[in-house]
Amino acid sequence: MAPLDWLLDSDPSIRWQVLRDLADAPSDVVAAERARVAHEGWGARLLGLQEPDGQWGGGTYHPYWTSTTFTLLLLRELGLDPACEAARRAADLVQENLTLDDNGQPFFDGETEPCINGMVLAAGAYFGHPSTTIVERLLGEQLEDGGWNCEAPTSQRSSFHSTICVLEGLLEYERARRRETEAAADQANHTTDPATGAPARANEAGTERIRAARARAHEYLFERRMFRTLSTGAVIDPDWTLFSFPTWWHYDVLRGLDYLRSAGVRPDERIAEVIDLVRDRRGDDGRWPLQNPHPGEVHFAMDEGEGRPSRWITLRALRVLRWAGHAG
Repeated sequence: MAPLDWLLDSDPSIRWQVLRDLADAPSDVVAAERARVAHEGWGARLLGLQEPDGQWGGGTYHPYWTSTTFTLLLLRELGLDPACEAARRAADLVQENLTLDDNGQPFFDGETEPCINGMVLAAGAYFGHPSTTIVERLLGEQLEDGGWNCEAPTSQRSSFHSTICVLEGLLEYERARRRETEAAADQANHTTDPATGAPARANEAGTERIRAARARAHEYLFERRMFRTLSTGAVIDPDWTLFSFPTWWHYDVLRGLDYLRSAGVRPDERIAEVIDLVRDRRGDDGRWPLQNPHPGEVHFAMDEGEGRPSRWITLRALRVLRWAGHAG
């Protein structure tokens, strides 16, 4: 079976992304397939595991990987339509009932560590609860080298793990604010700012500052070739060259590249090495294997196991190569 047909012979959460990112299907076809995520397959199963108080797995951040934070991130990866009734109901339950730590503030307003706040921001912004509180905190915590680290201020050297989590969160927040601005523009003929009489616009909450912060972090990744030290050029962690799904809070080069693709960043010559690495990881059958599953309990398997061809990794690798100019 050809790789594209193999990908389409799968769960709706994979099929709709294949149709959008690899098959250039019409938008109505993509939307119809995406709508199935809430009612069929893995997306419906995850939604069905939510507890009456809004939690998954009996906790907000623990246990790994079945708690609320990681389940929301997984639903985002599956592409559950945040506008559908099931998604709104699930996110509202979390917002109304849960806190992430002992400070009593709502779950989607986060806590103290940048990596956790990046993940919570990504989930909250995607599911209709973008937190300016988290954004302001993260913008103030960006380190001199352009990234973030959960161990700051003890360490002033950024962490790839923390940085990719924050980048994904800031990008999702930007998208949420853009949707609000577009919605306001649609109503501009009917709603005006009472102070100025001008058409109302959603508050972009410093999106220019966010773009500037993300650009600095992109340079942090580029300068290090996505996986090498700046000082010696040595590979920082060989595990980053092995591909996982779900990635949870872990960095690997495929996750980094897929973020850059999603953010619309222009491919840079400094990532040529890792693009070649992605291409070279492909098997003779045109598929990519799951190489580095992260230990811990999961709700259920969505791949055939370590060393076996993975639809998730194959989807992500093919769209990264397409973005980089190496059509699958």
